[in-house]
Parts: sequence; C-alpha cells; structure tokens
Amino acid sequence: MEVFGGLHAFIWRDTRANNCNTYLIDGSKKIIIDPGHAHLFTQVDMELARLSLTVEDIDVVIATHGHPDHFEAAARFASSARFTMGHDEYRLVKEVLGKYMEIPEPDFFLEEGDLTIGDEIFEIIATPGHTPGEICLYWPRQKVLFSGDVVFRESIGRTDLPGGNGEQLKSSIKRLAELDVEYLLPGHGEVISGKEAVEKNFALIEQAWFSYLG
Repeated sequence: MEVFGGLHAFIWRDTRANNCNTYLIDGSKKIIIDPGHAHLFTQVDMELARLSLTVEDIDVVIATHGHPDHFEAAARFASSARFTMGHDEYRLVKEVLGKYMEIPEPDFFLEEGDLTIGDEIFEIIATPGHTPGEICLYWPRQKVLFSGDVVFRESIGRTDLPGGNGEQLKSSIKRLAELDVEYLLPGHGEVISGKEAVEKNFALIEQAWFSYLG
C-alpha cells in the first residue's frame, strides 16, 4: 500500500506472512521501520520485490521496540543496512530474550531528539508504557507518526507484558496527541489518514481507555 509518494505500508493481514506492520520510506535513503519476525518475513520480501527492491537496497532499519514481532528480522538486513533501536530497550531485550534467540546488535542507538537520515529529519520520541524503552518516530515534514505499539486505530498497546506500565503509557499517548499528525501509522491495524481522523482517534482512546490505565 502506498500511503503517498515515497512512503509504503506493508500491512499485516496474514499470520503465515508476518504479524506486525512494516513501513518503507523510499527517499535519498531507504528506511525500513519494524521489519517483523525473521521466520515470517515472506510479506516484507514480497512487498519489496513488488517495488523492485531487495533487502540489500535498504540503508537503515529502525525498531520501535524490542518485541520479536517487530525487530527480529533486522538480521535479514545485516549485510547492507544499519540497524538501530533504543539503548535501554536493547539492553532489556538482551537480558530477557538473549538466552532463547539471537538478538540483532544495533549499529547505533536511538536517543530522544532529532535523527537525520539522508535528506530527512525525524524526531525520536521516548514513549514508554507498552515496553520501558519504546520509541515513536515523527516525520515533521510529512506530518507522519510511526506509533509502534503505543497507539492503534481505536486501541492502545497492552501493558501486561514484562516492563509494561499503564501510567507511563497514558503519558506517552498524551505526548503523541499534541503532535501535528496527518498520517498515523501503527504497529498493527490500519493506517489513519487525515488530521481530523487522527485527532478523533486520540480523543476516542482517551475516553475509552485512559480510565483503565490508572
């Protein structure tokens, strides 16, 4: 799915292919956000091929957080792309999951603030709650928010997994709601397009979910 010129959404709809949304920014540098599970990489491979791309064409791979369904397949890009995620998130994942699976080692770590990749400037926003070190990626020039597992269409990330925290998630969502967003691209579910639709989604989440977050 082409969101607009230079931004593609590989939406998860088949448990045999992958189980998170993966996004491609196709600009002066090619950026993959949340590559998904290593053993369920079929969808991403097929979507890249449809765009006449391969994993070797990707320059940077970004993981919003350290659940395997979002970052594990970063190893598929190791020969060409630089991989990055938050430092605290990587440390936790290494500690919790390192005994059971190979953890791709980041080439650099994300910190809150501006991140320049090629011709584009992004804003890294620390958004704990679903996991302790999750980040969201805001693209000011295009008013795009990659929200990972913090915010979905009419729903929010769960807080019952290790490191989850309802109060932190609520604070993170409030931060995101203040951004000027035309496209909200979540880690699961459908893309939300249009400023009014995004604002309505944040309002619905506050009304429906905040009372459960403490």
